Amino acid sequence: MKFTTIIPVLLFTLFNTAYQPNPVPKAKHKFIVIAHRGDHTIYPENTLKAYEQAIKNGADYIEIDLRTTSDGKLVSMHDGSVNRMTDGKGLIKDLTLEQIENLKVSVKNKPDTATYRVPTFEQILKLCRNKIHIYIDFKDAGAAATYTMLKQYHMEKQVLVYINAPSQLTDWRKSVRQMPLMLSLPDSVKDTESMRKFIDEYRPDVLDGSYDDYNNQMVAFANTIGVPAWPDAQGHGEGPQVWDKAIAMGLKGLQTDNPPALVKYLEQKGLR
Repeated sequence: MKFTTIIPVLLFTLFNTAYQPNPVPKAKHKFIVIAHRGDHTIYPENTLKAYEQAIKNGADYIEIDLRTTSDGKLVSMHDGSVNRMTDGKGLIKDLTLEQIENLKVSVKNKPDTATYRVPTFEQILKLCRNKIHIYIDFKDAGAAATYTMLKQYHMEKQVLVYINAPSQLTDWRKSVRQMPLMLSLPDSVKDTESMRKFIDEYRPDVLDGSYDDYNNQMVAFANTIGVPAWPDAQGHGEGPQVWDKAIAMGLKGLQTDNPPALVKYLEQKGLR
C-alpha cells in the first residue's frame, strides 16, 4: 500500500474515533430531498399548503424558517418582516401572534383566490408528525422553547436545526446536546484539510452551503466520518444539469425549490 494512501485512511480513522456526530432522522430514501420553504412551485412559501404539498410530493424534509413574535410565540416566515409576504407591515419580533394570524399571505403571479396565513410552529408540527422530517432554519428563536414544543408533539427525533449564528450553536449545545445541527461551510473552506479543521472545531452533524462549495474529495471525507452534506441546489439554474453534478460528486441529499421535479428525476435514476 502506498504511503499517500495510508495517511488519509489513518486520518479518517483517528478523526472518526474522536468525533461522534449526533444521528440525523432516519432516512426513507437513498437520496434526501429537502423542500425549501415547502413546495412553493404551487403554493406561497412557508404556508401549510406548501408544506402539505411537499409531503404529497414525497420529499424527505420541509425547510421552515422559525421566528419569535413579540409575545414569545413561534411562527414560520423567511423574512424578518411581514412586508414582502403579507398584506401587513412590520417586524415579526414587534408583532403579537394575534396580529400575525390576522394577516393574509400574498399570492403573486398566480390566479389563486384562496386565503393563506402565516403558520405557527405548533400547526406545522401537527401537520408533519410521522409524515415528513423538518429542517428548521433557526432565524430568531430560543433552543429551549423550540425543543419543549418538539417534545410536546413527539417530534424531537424528526428534526434537524440549521444554525445561523455562533450564539445559536452555543444555545443548542448547552440546552439540547443531542439535537442534530446543520452548518454551512464558510468561504475559507476550499478543500478536505480546511473542511476537517472546520468540522473538528464546530462539530456539525450535517453540512450545508451551496452544492458548488464541494468537490469529490470533500464529499468523500464528509461521508467517511459520518457527517452528511445536504447542500442547496435551489436557484435560477436548478435542474438536471445541477443535480447530475451533485450526484457525480457523491452527494446524498439536496435542498431544492422544485421538489416534485427532483423526486421524479431521482426516481428515474433509481435513487428513490
